[in-house]
Amino acid sequence: MEQINAIGRRKSSVARVYLTEGTGKIIINKKDLTEYFPSAILQFVVKQPLTQLDVVEKYDIKANIFGGGFTGQSQALRMAIARALVKVNAEDKKALKSQGFLTRDARVVERKKPGQPKARRRFQFSKR
Repeated sequence: MEQINAIGRRKSSVARVYLTEGTGKIIINKKDLTEYFPSAILQFVVKQPLTQLDVVEKYDIKANIFGGGFTGQSQALRMAIARALVKVNAEDKKALKSQGFLTRDARVVERKKPGQPKARRRFQFSKR
């Protein structure tokens, strides 16, 4: 099997993934998964598509992530891994899609409007 690449996005984060056969190592921006995402919850989010298909120790993953915060980055990486796994084996698409790993979550932060302190918050109204 050659190298498979895929891309995933969430909020303003973009994750590019390169999937090869291996022993289950996940390298993100030249750091190990546990070093890049110290939180166990974020590590769980990243590994969700692999555990769903029970192929955690079958593939090595190298990822480049930029933009956004840690939550958006972990979810973008999850989507990219799921897309790469579908490229490897098309029969896995149904299982991953039912869990929502292939669906792009398009929610982004609403912009701040001029003359207001935040996107929807208004300054306090004073009649007099």
